[in-house]
Formats: sequence, structure tokens, C-alpha cells
Amino acid sequence: QVTELVLDNCRSSNGEIEGLNDSFKELQFLSMANVELTSLAKLPTLSKLRKLELSDNVISGGLEVLAERCPNLTYLNLSGNKIKDLGTVEALQNLKNLKSLDLFNCEITNLEDYRDSIFELLQQITYLDGFDQEDNEAPDSEDDDDEGDEDDDDDENEAGPPGEYEEEDDEDDGTSDLGEGEEEEEVGLSYLMKEEIQDEEDDDDYVEGGDEEEEAEGVRGEKRKREPEDEGEEEED
Repeated sequence: QVTELVLDNCRSSNGEIEGLNDSFKELQFLSMANVELTSLAKLPTLSKLRKLELSDNVISGGLEVLAERCPNLTYLNLSGNKIKDLGTVEALQNLKNLKSLDLFNCEITNLEDYRDSIFELLQQITYLDGFDQEDNEAPDSEDDDDEGDEDDDDDENEAGPPGEYEEEDDEDDGTSDLGEGEEEEEVGLSYLMKEEIQDEEDDDDYVEGGDEEEEAEGVRGEKRKREPEDEGEEEED
């Protein structure tokens, strides 16, 4: 019942991976990247397989096997292999459903007019190395990106309003708390300042009053001193 199987970085023995056989009849996606495959001669029959990843191996030919055993392939990745000429790729003409082919880092990509030649040779494919003949990117990756963006947008839309409300509430709470704190601080400061002013006024009054009393006592003292003197003068007269 397995529909997807990833065997990347496993090690093949004599061109096959132990356990991979015809019993995987429901398999639709198979990845065997970097498994040291030298050929596809021992690839099992996988009639429902649609996507096959074979990047970073040492395959140099024998691609006709794919049309026999995986006739419904729509995507084939052969990047990083030892494919050098158009004759090797010509064997893929029998993959009638093939829409996308990747040959990154293969020597064949160094050929003059490589892209035009492949599109002419394999007229059933739409995308070569992720782009069509007019250099438009393959829609699979775009769809994935769009779906990811839509999911992100949905998450933002769903999570956005509550988050905004929470931030607004926090801001309101912070503002109100700060306002109260400022009012309390202003009241406290003004109250203390008034007390200090009153204390200063009281001190000034007290000092001024004391000075007046001292002056008054001084005047009375002078009068008292003068009175006996005046009396003496009167007696002398």
C-alpha cells in the first residue's frame, strides 16, 4: 500500500537496492538520490510510478528501461549523473506522459543549443531543468509557494485580529496604568510642594515675628534705660 518511498543515501549493490521489488505496485513517488546507481537494469516494474528522483548517481545510459517498467512517469530527475549526449536522452521519447525532465550538472548541459535540442528531441516534455522553452518556471514549485503563501496569509488573517486586539488592550492597559501613576505622582508632588511652601511660609513668619518681638523688646529696653536717665535729669533740674 506504500505510495511514496525515499531511499536517498542508501547504497545499491550491483545496480539494485535490496528490498525494492515488484511488490510496490501502488508506488507513485520513488527517490533514490545518491545511492551509487550505475544503471537502471534492475529497476522493478512500477506501473503507477509518476515521479522518479535519481539525482547524484553514476547513470550513463540504459534509460530505455524506464519506458518499459515505469510507463506513466511524468517527472524524472537525472541531475548529477554521467549523461553526456543526446543519443542517451533519446531513449526517453517512449515516456509519452513525461512532462518535466531535470539534467542539472550532467555533461550534456554543456552542449551548444542544449535546451533547444532537448525540447526538439522530447516534444512531450514541457519543462527542462525547472523551466519551459520561454524560461517560465514550472508551476509545481509556484503552486507550492502560492499554497504556502496562502496558508501564511490565512494564519495571519486568523491570528491577526486577536493579536491586534490583545496589543490594543495591552496598550490601553499600559496607558491607563501609566496615566493613573502619573496622576498619583502629580498629586503627591503637588501636595508635598504645597506642604513645603507652607512650611517655608511658616518659618518665614516665625522668623519675622521673632525679629519684630526682639525689636519691640529692644525698643522697650531702650525706653526703660532712657526713663531713669530722664528721671535723673529731671531731679537735677
